[in-house]
Amino acid sequence: MLVLRHTEGNAATVTVLDTRALNRATLARQLLLDRADVPVVDAVAHLCGLQAQEPQEPFVGLWSRLRAFDPAALSDLLTGRAVVRTHLMRRTVHLLTAEDVLAWRSRHDAMLRQRVVGTYRRELEGVDFDALAAAGRAVLADGEPRTAAELVRAVADRWPTTPPRPLGELLVAALVPVAQVPPRGLWRAKGGVRNAPLATWLGREVDPPAPEGDDPVGRVLVRRYLAAYGPAATADLRAWSGLAGLPAAVAALRGELVAFRDERGRELLDLPDAPRPDPDTPAPVRYLPAFDNAILGYDDRTRIIDTAHRGLSVAGERVVLVDGRVAATWRVEEDAVVVTPLRALSRADRDAVAEEGRALASFLTDHGGDRVRVADPA
Repeated sequence: MLVLRHTEGNAATVTVLDTRALNRATLARQLLLDRADVPVVDAVAHLCGLQAQEPQEPFVGLWSRLRAFDPAALSDLLTGRAVVRTHLMRRTVHLLTAEDVLAWRSRHDAMLRQRVVGTYRRELEGVDFDALAAAGRAVLADGEPRTAAELVRAVADRWPTTPPRPLGELLVAALVPVAQVPPRGLWRAKGGVRNAPLATWLGREVDPPAPEGDDPVGRVLVRRYLAAYGPAATADLRAWSGLAGLPAAVAALRGELVAFRDERGRELLDLPDAPRPDPDTPAPVRYLPAFDNAILGYDDRTRIIDTAHRGLSVAGERVVLVDGRVAATWRVEEDAVVVTPLRALSRADRDAVAEEGRALASFLTDHGGDRVRVADPA
């Protein structure tokens, strides 16, 4: 039974979820409390995609979440076009199901454009975005995947004074919905980024934007986000998606959501029947890849990482969860997993970190070794 503190409001009693309660809810939603026995494509869908700008990292993220994860299964989904690498949330590269990419892409168009322009405003002055998008689509119409540099060279004569990088990023991250095609992102494969139009790669156009004043995709995103990340504040939803908080969608769904408060007094929204485990539920050691959803999916990340270590989550450090919280970083050296604790660990915790590290080393070496070294705290 979940025992929590309550505060008296003017009209009703509001349940306050402390940090540990939020931590256990996050672990449960992120499939990190118990490894799930579900198909890989269902896990990718449940997580609303996995951040994937580092091509091999999602394999570790899924290994930590799924029982008997076979990396070939994810590679097969990519080559079979059921899962796609593309820019979406926060303008970062994510692995998403084809169904979700096609349904969600148009809702992210304005944000993607704004983020590129925010970075390259001066360099992009005078560029006609509609004309650039049309030129890019015309080049890609032959179905041949291209690098951003190849795409820019094919259109650069029309914008000779604009630097290549802003043109390329605007095209492949915002104006033309594209997939990063294999071998990019396959297990143990090396390959540069080559882009093909999503419509060509997946066999149909992305869903058109909804009529003005309606936001069905926004409502789907709110529900799906809460199922994988909740309970959460609208600021967390905004930090995850890059969208402006989806206020109309949240307002439309309030009648079917439940509300809590965190210890800072922020309102947290959630699906009524979503798992909120007892805060005393034991949490196993888990190894997370760089830029993992469980950390980057929130504005307030204190439910899983101390404020003093927040910088690790944006610096690309791989981390280890002990009792549900970031307690160490890890790297691979000569086929060995090397763990550097951020604080002193008990003997039992060090043993558990080493045991899970051996399993990870075996996975990363295709069962060729299980060496792990736990260093002294940094």
